[in-house]
Amino acid sequence: MVRLVLVLGDQLTADVAALKAADRARDVVVMAEVMGEGTSVPHHPQKIALILAAMRKFAVALREAGWRVAYSRLDDAENSQTISGELLRRAVEFGASEVLATKPGEWRVLQDLEALPVPVRVLEDDRFICSQAEFATWAEGRKQLRMEWFYREMRRKTGLLMEGDQPAGGQWNFDHDNRKPAKADLLRPRPGDFAPDAVVEEVLALVEARFAHFGRLRPFRWATDRAGALQALGEFVEERLARFGAEQDAMLEGEAFLSHALISPYMNIGLLGPLEVCQAVEAAWKAGRIPIAAAEGFIRQVIGWREYVRGIWALKGPEYLEGNALDHRRALPRVYWGAETGMACMKAAIGQTRDLAYAHHIQRLMVTGNFALLAGVDPAEVHEWYLSVYVDAFEWVEAPNTIGMSQFADGGLLGSKPYVSSGAYIDRMSDHCAGCRYRVKEKVGERACPFNLLYWHFLDRHRERFQGNPRMGQMYRVWDGMDAGHRTAVLAGAEAVLGRLDRGEVV
Repeated sequence: MVRLVLVLGDQLTADVAALKAADRARDVVVMAEVMGEGTSVPHHPQKIALILAAMRKFAVALREAGWRVAYSRLDDAENSQTISGELLRRAVEFGASEVLATKPGEWRVLQDLEALPVPVRVLEDDRFICSQAEFATWAEGRKQLRMEWFYREMRRKTGLLMEGDQPAGGQWNFDHDNRKPAKADLLRPRPGDFAPDAVVEEVLALVEARFAHFGRLRPFRWATDRAGALQALGEFVEERLARFGAEQDAMLEGEAFLSHALISPYMNIGLLGPLEVCQAVEAAWKAGRIPIAAAEGFIRQVIGWREYVRGIWALKGPEYLEGNALDHRRALPRVYWGAETGMACMKAAIGQTRDLAYAHHIQRLMVTGNFALLAGVDPAEVHEWYLSVYVDAFEWVEAPNTIGMSQFADGGLLGSKPYVSSGAYIDRMSDHCAGCRYRVKEKVGERACPFNLLYWHFLDRHRERFQGNPRMGQMYRVWDGMDAGHRTAVLAGAEAVLGRLDRGEVV
């Protein structure tokens, strides 16, 4: 009997579990571009275009490798516009007895598959270094799931940057050599763009016609096949990796990319594997082309943080998406959808998000995420925004980063304290404040940085929860040491900022 082999838009590799379990002599690969996925949240047009173009090219590669592929284009007249609908249509067409599927990276899609009236065998997505069972075993019985300890286990498992059973360079973590402010540098190499070919141009026209979501579609700069993804990886390793560690947390006006890799979209849709990426970075260090701090800082993000958040997503299940430990209920401010703002850091982060479907992790965590947390925005709305607007955002990686790390909505599972800061952090790590309408050094008044006002407001309203936190006690002592009149003025200023947000006014 024929089986259907489902390949989703973020599973574009011949090594995906469902393909490895299939028989190309008899089974049929099903791939489908559907409005149901394109509009599950208002995905950035560049994200939609990347996935559709990469799917089309991967389908060609599968056919060339001898697979029979039933491919549904978005504008096909018979397209049911849902994954489930296309599987049912193809099951009737080919008389299929079963569906083979690799576990999706969204609980919603998995639940849809499990509800199908035909047998579905869901296989674990083994493209990750740590299996779900392995992570669950590691997590069992631990009071705190510290990423650092998990990361060390992954170093030992992979052998990356290891000398026997000891870390290369004599230490596990080189953060003290990394995460420095950056200076404007005309010699900083910019990531190359990939000119759209005929397949991409056809997809861009389709996306323009079908989706009116937040974000600019053109210029479109992304690679859409494995060859391009490998080229992007090689370019990063040769041209920018040496500076990655030092600059990974920095922000500069007019510098969207700095020394970041820009390969997470390719890893997350399957064009690159996490181990091959890390091995390329390790090889550059072994060859003496980059410092160990740069190699370690990058590898930690992949085999440490990336694997860790995927483990949390799988361990906690769909209920994790509903977390709201701080009971934040404010609607997402209009500035996140491009409304005018006087805050230079927010303008830069959201502007490049609109134009590029990209912002690096500190822009996401310490600018847009920090502001949402300080302002008390509903984490479900924050989660949907991040899932929508970034080209590399898929639920398994985005949700723990947003709900856990960014918004503390999981009550501290991922982090022992909220990632909140005043404007001082942004001033230290960027040059945004110099050209801002607000004054980062001013603590009260109309020109006071909103981050300063909202930071103390956040601490004050959540005092009962956080004043006993060892990592936050010092800040409460600073707050308590301020003049009572000054504290009153700060809280009044914060309320004024929140009032403008609620009324949709410019902040």
